[in-house]
Amino acid sequence: MTHSSGQPVVRMWTGVVRTEDEGRYVQYVERTGMDAYRATPGNLGAWLLTRDLGDGRTEITTLSRWENFAVIAAFAGEDIERAVFYPEDDEFLLERDERVRHYRQT
Repeated sequence: MTHSSGQPVVRMWTGVVRTEDEGRYVQYVERTGMDAYRATPGNLGAWLLTRDLGDGRTEITTLSRWENFAVIAAFAGEDIERAVFYPEDDEFLLERDERVRHYRQT
């Protein structure tokens, strides 16, 4: 994907936790990644979504909307497609995307 777009960009990441850990992980993500998204100038909003997979696992998806790719780099660093993790993620995550997906909003 070209990173020169001036259109708003949606950033999406997905991981999986034990359903029994969902509440604790959601609280953790809200005070780490989601707060960091929302505090970054150029962030236009951030949402955390959950989906019970029915097998004792819950999928966690974060969506964030940004003015452009340059402001994403202020949050994520130069390699904007590398997922950003926090210290306690390893305690919770059974599966995780190592790379995020970006979508131009049209």
